[in-house]
Amino acid sequence: MQTIRLAPCSPSTLLESICSKSARLPSSTTNRLLHTLTFCLLIASSVWLSTAQAQLAVGSKAPNFKAPAALAGVEFEFDLQAALDKGPAVVYFYPKAFTSGCTIEAQLFAQAMDDFKALNTTVIGISGDNIETLQKFSEGPCGGKFAVAADTDGEIIKAYDAGFAIIPGMADRISYAVAPNGTIIETYESMSPHQHVAQTLAAVRAWHASQTPDAAK
Repeated sequence: MQTIRLAPCSPSTLLESICSKSARLPSSTTNRLLHTLTFCLLIASSVWLSTAQAQLAVGSKAPNFKAPAALAGVEFEFDLQAALDKGPAVVYFYPKAFTSGCTIEAQLFAQAMDDFKALNTTVIGISGDNIETLQKFSEGPCGGKFAVAADTDGEIIKAYDAGFAIIPGMADRISYAVAPNGTIIETYESMSPHQHVAQTLAAVRAWHASQTPDAAK
């Protein structure tokens, strides 16, 4: 029986390595390996579900941050407080640029930017990707419509309890809507990318509807 020897690595790197090495094995060995891998991934998924991060609660304060970001391919420093001085903000975390779910989510936010702008709302996406990757992502799936920030040291992800449980340093898919005074008015977590826009947009609309002319903030 042939043995595959793999050095310690992250789950994503491990999966990549197994797929690469399995291509050189007999089909019977490959089938056993893939069955075992499927079982392990199911176990890992159930562990992740049982240890999901407790997001920041509605009503709590959103941590302020500054981070390198990109908009339409141009790098700049994003400042959450400066954004909140202009109106509400949506701070959304996603695992990795250019993956299928994150691409879909970015495209959905891009399509809804006219609605967010009508509500004077800033949208900022955050991941652990480097700024060079995000410059390309901001032009591609984001369509130059909103900015994405690089959190390569994971400090912002940690501050927002947005870490992906089974892959350290990677963000989960969590979205926050934040009022101009820094209060979180919506928290939404789902690995599906399809409802994050609807949930945060509805929260911002509800916040606007609750304001009086004398209490914009």
